[in-house]
Amino acid sequence: MAAPTTTDEPPETPDDGFDAIVDAPFDAALSERYLVYALSTITARSLPDLRDGLKPVHRRLLWAMRQLKLNPNDAFKKSARVVGDVIGKYHPHGDASVYDAMVRLAQDFSLRYPLVEGQGNFGNVDGDNAAAYRYTEARLTRTALELMAGLDEGTVEFLPTYNGEEIEPEIFPGLFPNLLANGASGIAVGMATSIPSHNVAEVIDATLELIDNPSVTHERLMELFHGPDFATGGHVIDSPAVISEAYRTGRGAFRLRGRFRAPEAKDEADIAAGIERLGGGQWQLVISEIPYQVPKGKLIEQIAQAIADRKLPILEDVRDESDEAIRIVIVPKSRNVDPELLKESLFKLTDLETRFSLNMNVLDARPGFGRTPMVMGLKELLESWTFAQIDILQRRARHRLEKIADRLELVRGYIIAFLNLDRVIEIIRTEDEPKPVMMAEFELTDRQAEAILNMRLRSLRKLEEMQLRKEQDELLAEQDELEKLLESPARQRTRLKKDLRTLRKAYAEDTPLGRRRTLIAEAAPTIAFSMDAMIEKAPVTVILSQKGWIRAASGHVPLDQEFKYKEGDGLAFICHAQTTDKLLLAASDGRFFTLGCDKLPGARGFGEPVRTMIDLESEASVCAMMVHKPGGKLLLASSHGKGFVALLDELLAETRKGRQVVNLKDGAKLAVIRPIGDTHDHVAVVGDNRKLVVFNLEELPVMSRGQGVQLQRYRDGGLSDATTFVLADGLSWQMGGSGERTRTETEIRMWKVARGAAGRMPPQGFPKSGKFG
Repeated sequence: MAAPTTTDEPPETPDDGFDAIVDAPFDAALSERYLVYALSTITARSLPDLRDGLKPVHRRLLWAMRQLKLNPNDAFKKSARVVGDVIGKYHPHGDASVYDAMVRLAQDFSLRYPLVEGQGNFGNVDGDNAAAYRYTEARLTRTALELMAGLDEGTVEFLPTYNGEEIEPEIFPGLFPNLLANGASGIAVGMATSIPSHNVAEVIDATLELIDNPSVTHERLMELFHGPDFATGGHVIDSPAVISEAYRTGRGAFRLRGRFRAPEAKDEADIAAGIERLGGGQWQLVISEIPYQVPKGKLIEQIAQAIADRKLPILEDVRDESDEAIRIVIVPKSRNVDPELLKESLFKLTDLETRFSLNMNVLDARPGFGRTPMVMGLKELLESWTFAQIDILQRRARHRLEKIADRLELVRGYIIAFLNLDRVIEIIRTEDEPKPVMMAEFELTDRQAEAILNMRLRSLRKLEEMQLRKEQDELLAEQDELEKLLESPARQRTRLKKDLRTLRKAYAEDTPLGRRRTLIAEAAPTIAFSMDAMIEKAPVTVILSQKGWIRAASGHVPLDQEFKYKEGDGLAFICHAQTTDKLLLAASDGRFFTLGCDKLPGARGFGEPVRTMIDLESEASVCAMMVHKPGGKLLLASSHGKGFVALLDELLAETRKGRQVVNLKDGAKLAVIRPIGDTHDHVAVVGDNRKLVVFNLEELPVMSRGQGVQLQRYRDGGLSDATTFVLADGLSWQMGGSGERTRTETEIRMWKVARGAAGRMPPQGFPKSGKFG
């Protein structure tokens, strides 16, 4: 049998279209392709170009509208026509995303300086969507034209579109500082950008200062450039130092509030505070501006929900009386409500106060950077934008010089023709090929000869020669100026400043479009806000039964009053409180719980099990109930005789699980929870063996959690009771029987020892129960 032949060549594979398959590790191929996707997202979708502040979709929208001749003085065209041209010629993406981008360019509450003028329903500040693009119409604004000024003057490169059938500009060369004026936001792969809008006049002022003094300090720039100027106004309440630091680094955040203002109020102070006075001492607040990107409808829903959830009991109602201007009316519960407290509560509980992040991450296209994403501070950003505008200025000058050179060539040819008009006419009449003859005889170029042959007879006037010579002089003068401009950086800076000052006039502070909308002023110190302030203060009597049912009766009823309980149940604890108070419950396992007295069930029934309100262990029970007193102290001790001093403020718990305060071991329980008087200086401890010790209160540590220290030493049994007192006043305890009689022993020094002693038998008459009462 013959051996099979072998070859080094791979076997032939059928031509099925997959001949470009590459054998590569999956992780390497995936990372390489994901990197390409990430770079595409960063440079071609999500981050704005520093030079014109636009993303590709916005640039293509405006370019398509320009091609459709949708100028401010021309008629509107259907938005569907614009969207169709954009997705068909320049931006092959979904029509919905393109239309959404176009809608945003037209919304005066989204863009500080809209680039599209819309006709029809383009959405509203309530958060409603725009009508479908078949119903709305659009055209460009004057701001958009200023952004695109110079496109026909050789200022930018034109690139082929995705299919090579059209061309589109790489950027827009206009002098309008769109990046800072309208801001930008976007999320790319691994990075994002968030730039608020700013006032054009302030941007230009800072740029002019930078051109005049390249070494200008950041602090000087911030004197001219004050901060964000949002389309919806509002009030930036951060300090100047915080705002300045954010623009120094290019990263930060601003606290933005809505503004209360009542233009119809009579008093200037009331106008500024947003207070409208009504009859009978009643008043109401008026919100005239809301934070940027907060839908008005959502804000009103939040306020209404806060009223429904009783988070704002000092607020009666909210009404939307807006027309073209925002007017949200806030009605207080009564005329005695503090207006500042009401404002502060709205800031805390709703989106009337928000945070707007600053992340000036842009594509830097300076030579050597190649559209690199960079986070820039204010000075660096203005320097880069100024550099780009100087480059555009130079490009425009070179392009104009080329046009001047072309025109001068023709004008010189025309002048030669007029000086030799008879001979030119003779050549044209007699020669079969007059062009080469004229070129040879008068030393004309091909373009000059062609232009002379194409002249109309009516141009052969004496006056035309004078106009040509005048035009030649003007072109030569302009050429000289442009050449000097290109040779002198100082002239270029002067020209840029002149153009910027001209632009500033259209956006000055006294113009409707240029007037600053957002107030930047550090908020005045506000009154301390607490949810407790939202609770209407009223007296209650809290009752906790032996089986753990809790309720609150209205008013301060007598503590010895009889209450109804379930069969087999009875009173465990009772105390007077206010609805604004916090109720502390101590469990036998050393854990403390906090309940708001305003949230306790009423006393018409038996109340509710306290275990439904707190996570009390099954084997634990409530061993004490008290009202929290700010600044108070407690003596805490376990049945094993260890204890410490705890601060009441540190016992408050925010959750159902409470706070573990006393650590207990070996079956010990929390045995003593006693308030410590402000003047108390000694501790008295009695054990199950009826021995008594007295020592200085200073010997006990103040702790927030732990076992504490040994109060008394025992051979058998444990701690029975402990209390604090003033040594000079003597030690008191309740006598047996009904407990109405109290005895005080002043000669107590014989029991005074160091902490941890065994002690001695108490004075005669001390209760057999071993309790101080």
